[in-house]
Amino acid sequence: MLQQLIFGLLTIAVFGLAGRQFWRIRKVIHLGKPEKVAGDRTQRWRNMLLVAFGQQKMFSNWLPAILHLFIYVAFLITQIELIEILVDGFGGVHRFFAPILGGVYTFVISTIELLSLLAFVSTLIFLSRRNLLRIPRFSKTEMQGWPTLDANLILFAEILLIIGIFSMNGADVLLQKLDPTHYPDTGNLLISSLTGPLLFGSLDQGSLAMVERFGWWLHILVVFGFLVYLPYSKHLHILLAFPNTWYASLRPRGEMENMPEIMGEVKSMMGLGDENGAEELPENFGAHDVFELSRLNLLNAYSCTECGRCTAVCPANLTGKKLSPRKIMMDIRDRAEEVARTIEMSQGGITAGKYDDGKSLFDYISREEIHACTTCNACVEACPIMINPLDPILKLRRYEILSESAGPGDWLPMFNSIENSGSAWSISDPRDQWTRES
Repeated sequence: MLQQLIFGLLTIAVFGLAGRQFWRIRKVIHLGKPEKVAGDRTQRWRNMLLVAFGQQKMFSNWLPAILHLFIYVAFLITQIELIEILVDGFGGVHRFFAPILGGVYTFVISTIELLSLLAFVSTLIFLSRRNLLRIPRFSKTEMQGWPTLDANLILFAEILLIIGIFSMNGADVLLQKLDPTHYPDTGNLLISSLTGPLLFGSLDQGSLAMVERFGWWLHILVVFGFLVYLPYSKHLHILLAFPNTWYASLRPRGEMENMPEIMGEVKSMMGLGDENGAEELPENFGAHDVFELSRLNLLNAYSCTECGRCTAVCPANLTGKKLSPRKIMMDIRDRAEEVARTIEMSQGGITAGKYDDGKSLFDYISREEIHACTTCNACVEACPIMINPLDPILKLRRYEILSESAGPGDWLPMFNSIENSGSAWSISDPRDQWTRES
């Protein structure tokens, strides 16, 4: 009864704390501007099922994709065993589903054990890739410190989870023979039926019971710890990948969004506007802080897996320039967090509409970075969950050029030429001169 009480209180506390943090992230994302969601809803569902759930884009690099798939499928299937742990914890029972499902139960738990073993191997390889082989995309400047520690913490937690599963199952297999009344028959489990006697065969019943409870509590505590930790980790993509792929733009790659306000002003200047003239122009063009980015931009930032595939294919980064699309997304998330913390600490004294701490995204993202972008969309194509780093880069450049009348010195002659002659090149002949020549 005491265990049930402790388990119940702990579960309620964990879900309450995690739910509060997930709600906070939703509020931070809503600091951005609403964005109209248009396009084929069927295509959006297809993207979510194939890309987020089906891991489709991961397989452009097959080796890490296979290893990631083992961990991903193990994570999904293990939730079946987690449901039983929750039922057992609240109900004060043991292996609630074993007598009900019979052979199906044996098959399910054996499948979980096989996937857990494959996930264990994958985890060791991922730890080696990050810390021993030091794969270049995991060793960039933006990955120093917390991002690397964050990735390692989750991998170590995965190992603890697997230890919990096999300790629980291995001891349980032996206890079923010693005390079948309290330990229902699970059948011959694929791995624990072999490893249980091998590792724990010399222990008495009391020690076996302690090992089984150790594994049971280790399993649930790692899961609870992960749930609470998730809102602070890059692994938030486990949840946000689904809405991120659903809301992702359906426009063709390379098609840039025109600004309606500028279009209205140009039409007015050319006498093509409506009777009321041009629309009222906004205070700023583009974006220089998180409030002027869209909610989808902020969702992208919080969904980022920090895998570095975008940076690995970026031609600017490959030629030694400062731009890293991954860093852009990480910087947007860091700035959003800074803004949110300040607003929260003000306890209602500061609202999003009146926020001004004297800083902006340009304090995180240098102008050299956004100038280096070639708008080739390689980063957009490479992202396994359809994040678009190019969109905020373009918004930052629009702010710099249209609101600040600034920009790289070698771009200004082009702007002047376009403004004066409608051509990117300073040529005295009219732009359509070639059409008049016979």
